Amino acid sequence: MVVRAALGAGLPLAGTGCAIRPDLLARLAARRGGDPFDPACMVEDYELGLAIARLGESGIFARVGDGEGSVVAVRSYFPDTLTAAVRQKARWMCGIALSGWDRTGWSRAGALADHWMRMKDRSAPLAVLVLAASYLALVLWAAAALVHWAHGIPVPATGDVLDELLTINAGLLGWRCLMRTVLTARAYGWRESLWSVPRLIVGNVVAIRAARRALGRYLLTLRGVRPTWDKTVHAFPETDAPERS
Repeated sequence: MVVRAALGAGLPLAGTGCAIRPDLLARLAARRGGDPFDPACMVEDYELGLAIARLGESGIFARVGDGEGSVVAVRSYFPDTLTAAVRQKARWMCGIALSGWDRTGWSRAGALADHWMRMKDRSAPLAVLVLAASYLALVLWAAAALVHWAHGIPVPATGDVLDELLTINAGLLGWRCLMRTVLTARAYGWRESLWSVPRLIVGNVVAIRAARRALGRYLLTLRGVRPTWDKTVHAFPETDAPERS
């Protein structure tokens, strides 16, 4: 979000750290017959941010402190069951990368940063295919190594180019895991940061299953079936902090 804002690309509101001026919200409502939100949209916050950019306005990702070292924010738990998490992820994937592409198209001519970011948003289904192939390759590699070991046959060499690619990818993965750990520790403490890397694997499983559900829902919309909006039931963490008006 911070990078998108710095590049001047359309900033999806994403439901966090964002605000809309009343006059801008009124302009959006006037364009949609009095309703600023489209009831047929599955990711209204995402599309609303792009609609703001289409009007020539800009958004910001606000990180506001309370003067005591804490960040002003609303926290809620992500769905804690696999089924609910897949439903939530599938709605995002279908609403942004599939049906959302049909609805919002591309940005205005010359907005290269916006084009790039929309392309990045819509790469999720392709990324899931690569992710699934990677996990399958990892399993097959381990099985092949075990068979070679059992029969006393040396494993064939991978070659210099493949070795370099694997080294680079391992380094990038390590960097990503480090950033997840450090940033999670800053927001939630070191105890939660220790779970951030195992949760990466869980998130990949959720993404793979969600892609299948998202594709199925998108194919239904192509047949004329009205899309349904899977509302996520949020559970909010308990806090002893005093309420503020």
